[in-house]
Parts: sequence; structure tokens; C-alpha cells
Amino acid sequence: MGGSFLIRGGKKLQGEITPQGAKNEALQILCAVLLTEEEVRVKNIPDIHDVNRLIEILGDFGVSITKNGTGDYTFKADQVNFDYLKSKEFKKDGARLRGSVMLLGPMLSRFGEAYMPTPGGDKIGRRRLDTHFHGFVELGAEFKYLKEEGLYSLKAKELRGKFVLLEEASVTGTANIVMSACLAKGKTRIYNAACEPYIQQLCKLLNRMGANISGLGSNLLTIEGVDRLGGAEHTLLPDMVEIGSWIGLAAMTRSHITIKNVHWNQLGIIPGVFRKLGIAIERRKDDMIILAQEHYEIQKSVDGSILTISDAPWPGFTPDLLSIILVVASQASGTVLIHQKMFESRLFFVDRLIDMGAQIILCDPHRATIVGLNHEIPLRGATLTSPDIRAGNALLIAALSAEGKSIIHNIEQIDRGYENIDKRLRSLGAEIERV
Repeated sequence: MGGSFLIRGGKKLQGEITPQGAKNEALQILCAVLLTEEEVRVKNIPDIHDVNRLIEILGDFGVSITKNGTGDYTFKADQVNFDYLKSKEFKKDGARLRGSVMLLGPMLSRFGEAYMPTPGGDKIGRRRLDTHFHGFVELGAEFKYLKEEGLYSLKAKELRGKFVLLEEASVTGTANIVMSACLAKGKTRIYNAACEPYIQQLCKLLNRMGANISGLGSNLLTIEGVDRLGGAEHTLLPDMVEIGSWIGLAAMTRSHITIKNVHWNQLGIIPGVFRKLGIAIERRKDDMIILAQEHYEIQKSVDGSILTISDAPWPGFTPDLLSIILVVASQASGTVLIHQKMFESRLFFVDRLIDMGAQIILCDPHRATIVGLNHEIPLRGATLTSPDIRAGNALLIAALSAEGKSIIHNIEQIDRGYENIDKRLRSLGAEIERV
């Protein structure tokens, strides 16, 4: 969906909002349906571009797909069409979607071969796929880059369990290697594994399908290979990045918002980091209440020095929410240093916030110092373009808090990650329309 959002900001919002199913979990779980010829039913699937595109790719692959209801699908991969993998269509479809890299592990493990077009996706610097391929090779696959065809190719007569040390705790890399190890001969141990809730969810589904994975939630996963996997059911967690976004939205617009069914025990330090910015967050059963505040004050560190917020692999703070933290800090009382360690070029969108009146010093491509305006000078409306999914949402929040009219172009970047976002914001009283 191309187009732009027209936003009239500066309004207080009110009401409740339910987070969508987690995008990053959905991409992993959908790839896992290829590991069995039996039915796998998945619920709470978000209706967003990246996920729908992956479902289409599975369909083109010959997976039979039944829609049982909103966000509720059954997949059966009993007649997979392998020629599709080498086709021009897959090159086009697969290259447009980073998540399709996680089809490699299941295909390699079940069919002994896998292909992948060279990837496209977000503009957040180089995202290396070395970790994935290194893991497959360790388990016994032969890896080739077919330059003239623009394809990566993997082949394996059989995969054998092994101790694999990942050079980075890559979430998609961990998912891929776990899926390929489930059907390998013998025992695989993956050390420096990503331990995000989404990886834990994937492992829980695989265990329900008959896999034998232990160490869930830790950075050392042990997988005893099994002969085959069967069907199972799975419900996706709510999207923690969306939950963080709504916390930020409430603070910036000084609104009272209830976020429904957040799965508190899976949120890690996210609520704590927002509380450090002075935001009042209450827990009511499994709902999160953000109280309306005229001002919120950034806490200093224990020794009185300026607060630093940086991203780190789980259970550290997710890099996907740093752009939201940055926007929220622009209207706090106090100063904070944001240090973006895990990706390159994710902070370049701050220029747009500076144009809107935010007081930000971009120290280098990885660090920005924000001096909060304490809601005394509202941001000014502006014409903006969304560079990637997460910055797009951060700019949206800035625009909703700004005085006057803003236009955000390139909103397919926002639609890639957030379902029906304009409609859901209107239900809280926001003035936002698609043009």
C-alpha cells in the first residue's frame, strides 16, 4: 500500500488498544511448517505485508493453506514443489523479503537442498547472513554462491549434530540452525544462541511437533535429532515492539491508554526502560495501563551521571525500540544518551526530528544525545519520509504529538510492520488519514 499519512497532531488520545501478533515470531513459525507433512495451525498471525508475502511464498511452494478465521491459518506442506525454488518468481519474491532466509533451515533438513535469492529489505546497514551459512556448513551442508543466478545454494546428503558456536547471537540465524538440527543425526548444541521470547516460542512449537530441544530461554540450546516431526498448534505472542510503541505514544501525547493482553512475563526490561524516562506504567492482570502525565522526568544514574540507554541482545533492550525511546526522550524533562550498538545507520532519521524542533545532538552514526523539551515547546508538524519500519513508527508518534499538520510519505515501510495502524489509532481519537 503506497501513499501517505496526513496527521493533525497535538491531540490527547484515550482508550484501549490490543497489540497485534508478533511479526518476527510469525516469520520464524511460518517457516517451520515446512518441517512436517502434517497440519500446523497458527493463530494470532498479524495481517501485515511481510507476513502475508511469506504466506504467499509458502502457497507458491505448494503448501496447502486454509484460513480458519482472522489471523488463524492451517498449513500442510505435504506436496512441496521444489522447482519453484529455482524459478524467477522465487528470486523476485524471496529477495523482497528478508524473512524468507529462514526457509533455508527447514528445506535443507527435510529435503536435503535449499536455495535463497540474495536478500533485500530494510535500509539499516549491512545485515550479514554469515552466521546462518556457517551453522549449516558446521552441520554438514555444502554451501555455494551461484553468482550468475543470484542464488545461494545449500546441499546436504545428511546433516549431523555438532557443537556450533555462533559468532553473533543472531535471532534468525539461531532459528534457522535450530530448525535444521531438529531432523539431523545425533546431538547439536548451539552456544551464543539468541534467547528472545520468539526463539523460545519457536522451540516450544518444535517440541510440540516432536522435536527434542532443551535449554529454552538460555544461550545454550541442545537439540537431540529425531526422525520426523508431526503437526501441532501454536499461538503467537503479542508484538513487544508494538507494545513499546504504544507506551511511547501515550507519553508523547499525554494520554491515558490501556494496552490489552501484553504477556508481561515476556516483556523483559522493556517496561523498566520506559520507566527510567519517568513514564508511569501500571500492571492490571495482563493489561498495561499508561497513565496520562503532563510531564515525565528522566532518572539519572545512581551516581548522578546522565542516563545512557543502549540496545543489546535479549534479555537486553531490543534495538527495534531505540527509535521510539529517542522520540519519547525529546519531550521528557532531562537529558539522555542513546547508544545504538547493534546496527549501522539506524539513527539517521533524527535529522527529521531536529527539523520538527527536537533538541538532539547526533554525536556519530551510533550515538545521539537528547535534551528533553519537557512538553514546554511542542514539536512542529513537518513533511517526513519513513526510512525503515521502526523509524517510521517513531516518526508517526512524533507527528501525533506535534502541533499542526504532518505528512508522512513512504508509509508502505510502516505497513510492512503494523497492521491497520491508522484505523487503530483513530479508535484512540487520533486524527490520521491515508491520502
